Amino acid sequence: MTVSRELADEPPADPALRVRWSFIAIYALAYMGVWLALLTPMLVTIDARVRQIAPDTATAKLSLVLGVGAIFALIGNPLFGHLSDRTTSRWGMRRPWMVGGMLGGAASLLLIVWAPTIGIVLVGWCLAQLAFNAVLAAIVAVLPDQVPPAQRGTVSGVLGVCMPVGQVGGTFLVQSVAGSMLSMFMLPVVIGLAAVLCLVFILPDRRLAPALALRAGMRDVAASFRVDPRRHPDFAWAWLSRFLLVAGTAFLTTYQPSYLVNKLGYAVAEVPHLIFLGMLVHASLIVIASLLTGRISDALDRRKLFVVIAAAAYALGLWLIAAADQYSGYLVGMAISGVGQGMYFASDLALVTQVLPDRELDAAKDLGIFNMANALPQAVAPALGPLILSLSGGDYRWLFIAAGAVALSSSVAIMPLRGVR
Repeated sequence: MTVSRELADEPPADPALRVRWSFIAIYALAYMGVWLALLTPMLVTIDARVRQIAPDTATAKLSLVLGVGAIFALIGNPLFGHLSDRTTSRWGMRRPWMVGGMLGGAASLLLIVWAPTIGIVLVGWCLAQLAFNAVLAAIVAVLPDQVPPAQRGTVSGVLGVCMPVGQVGGTFLVQSVAGSMLSMFMLPVVIGLAAVLCLVFILPDRRLAPALALRAGMRDVAASFRVDPRRHPDFAWAWLSRFLLVAGTAFLTTYQPSYLVNKLGYAVAEVPHLIFLGMLVHASLIVIASLLTGRISDALDRRKLFVVIAAAAYALGLWLIAAADQYSGYLVGMAISGVGQGMYFASDLALVTQVLPDRELDAAKDLGIFNMANALPQAVAPALGPLILSLSGGDYRWLFIAAGAVALSSSVAIMPLRGVR
């Protein structure tokens, strides 16, 4: 295992150095593995398990499980980011949380597989959200830790590919082992664990000097959930923009199975395959848009412009899904939203690393607070979705119209940011 370097007060990543493509590839593989393990239950398997236990009230029970689980994700990411920033293990600051989180997540998914009631499913998913968000907090911090600013757009573009590829990979794995609930839950997380272990093996992880950890560790843990927006307005605007965009995506992620069944009229048994095809189209466009946007963003040294265009494209995709009466229209909407999502995450993640309040001592904690903008919408969408459907008489058209409007407002929220072009 690579020996960790001792950390005093030097910047996390030396701007004069460039990371190798071999490191970027393994980093992306590990990041993809985490999303494979986390998103597959959210997209397919939690819904299948809930329908198996409570078929008559599946939609309401699914909203409960995903909504409460999102609250635990909201808590876990900044909390474990704070703990990662203060870790003085001889294995480094990030490695212990990556390995421990993946193992904890696997055990939590096993609990869901064996759960006799919805209550136990809920407990298992809350524990899984805590565990996988511990991994995410540590693994996202590798970007400012190891990658110099001049490469962050490119690397962010590569990382932007990982979530959609994880989604497609997860839906493919699930449909290939659909006869076994155990395999549907555990195969993605086993593959994800193997990918994370590859990164753990080669990572030149930072090591925190004990004296520095002691001084920083005296702060109130509550500080891990707070950044003053008056002192760091650029970070606050970036947070709001990400929250609004992800809120739009959360409606699609949460209600995609119900949309296919209740609006387009497909049978429940057809849903895993239909979602796989939709995610394949979605992910293919994300891959292309993310890789191109990351490189162009680095070359032009511009981030905000791409964020604005991307949010508008994603909103258009959601509105096309709202207007669709056939599966082909749904696929067109998925394609357009894929272009928007790829552009957004490639440029936005690079932007955020440039406006972190404290890149040296609190990178994982601050990124954890930023990732609350990814987790909070997972609770908001399941809470607001039933209300919108109730007010519209169960019309999914209005659900996705509202989601598109929320996503479009993300482009407005990024405009006041001044510290990054």
